[in-house]
Amino acid sequence: MNPDWLIPRWSAPPHVKAVFTSRGIAQTGFASKSGVSHPPFDAFNLGDHVGDDPNHVMANRHMLQVLLGVKPVYLKQVHGTEVVTLAPKTSHGTVADACITAEKKLACTIMVADCLPVLFTDTEGRFVAAAHAGWRGLVDGVLRENMLSINTLASVNTAYTAPKIIAWLGPCIGPKAFEVGDEVKAAFVAKLDGASQFFAPKDNPESGKWLADLAGLARLQLKQLGLVDNHIFGNDSSAKWCTVNNPLRFFSHRRDAVKLGSSGRMAACIWLE
Repeated sequence: MNPDWLIPRWSAPPHVKAVFTSRGIAQTGFASKSGVSHPPFDAFNLGDHVGDDPNHVMANRHMLQVLLGVKPVYLKQVHGTEVVTLAPKTSHGTVADACITAEKKLACTIMVADCLPVLFTDTEGRFVAAAHAGWRGLVDGVLRENMLSINTLASVNTAYTAPKIIAWLGPCIGPKAFEVGDEVKAAFVAKLDGASQFFAPKDNPESGKWLADLAGLARLQLKQLGLVDNHIFGNDSSAKWCTVNNPLRFFSHRRDAVKLGSSGRMAACIWLE
């Protein structure tokens, strides 16, 4: 695979596979595997709703499926909390912001370009799941809804406790780039105990502008949903995970859309072999 893609480092069993794609620009030296889209979608854009040539998107998606050896299922993400259970016949474009499956060779797939992708499995690898956590979905409970679906699926066959669930947080807009208004901070503070610590004043506390730590808020919520510290992996809010400030590796809607008119989308995929 492209060396710029991220392979999660976590305690998932060997038969649980996951990957986070990069923008795939030709400078990687792997042009044959880096996608065919043209600027501003250069080169491995997987989003079919951002204005890219549909043929280029189709070619990139086909390339991903061949490289993974499994079928990614692309959702129509609407910044909501709907969870869908994937089956082989689940169609692309199903409206949901989270998904789960116990089927083999079927990849739960979340597309992002600043929002946070969160991947889930358990220590036994009985299922895989994924969630699209922009700030709206996060504050409204998309991670909670996905956890409820996980526990419902797991409880069919065996007793299940939350600490067996593990999560990996992928790249997203970082805490030095994610400027939000008072209304966003107020929404989190009202629904998530301890959320205020993840908001720093942009200029001064009276400005009404804040820098938000999206990954930090997600980690806090996961802990309050029952995950223990050593079962949460990936994005630690450091600079290397920021989509905005790593333009050679990641697409960023906030960075690119104003200057270039649009931005491509990357994908976080998780599946059972």
